[in-house]
Amino acid sequence: MRLLVAITGASGSLYAQRLLDNLDAGQHEIRVVLSRYAPVVIAEEMPGGLRLPPGAIEHNLKSMNAPFASGSNAPDAMVIIPCSMGTLGRIAHGYSEDVLLRAADVVLKERKKLILVPRETPLNLIHVKNFELLIQAGATILPANPSFYTRPQTVEAVVDTVVARVLDHLGVEHELAGRWKEEREV
Repeated sequence: MRLLVAITGASGSLYAQRLLDNLDAGQHEIRVVLSRYAPVVIAEEMPGGLRLPPGAIEHNLKSMNAPFASGSNAPDAMVIIPCSMGTLGRIAHGYSEDVLLRAADVVLKERKKLILVPRETPLNLIHVKNFELLIQAGATILPANPSFYTRPQTVEAVVDTVVARVLDHLGVEHELAGRWKEEREV
């Protein structure tokens, strides 16, 4: 799979890191692009910095020369994790001032898979209307809402419950989080 992972300046850099940690660049072409503010948040939340998997390629936000900036070379899927409400709103309204936003526009117009992982609360009506526009356009909104039925014991394990859902939607096999099981008969 040709996969583009975009990281914005929303809090939740660990979600992006855990996704990258669970993608194999030997099996998938992985490209990464960071929003203008993402490096600031990454530095605050992950003092060791972002670790790209070997073989992943990072692209400059302002370069429109990235292959995925054109519909003739769209990625198979794009995940924006975490996705700020500003980025989500710009995508919902077709505003494509940089390669991250242009790539999301390309993915939507080429009917490829776009997964947005917002980490925002509470939501206002503008956020909800932008969700609606993006869902109507074919995007998947997968909020960073962890589950707890697996009884995660670490922050990473909590984050992995969300990353597991992202991987599920990408069709990438994993063993990050347990699956909901059928009830035992009493």
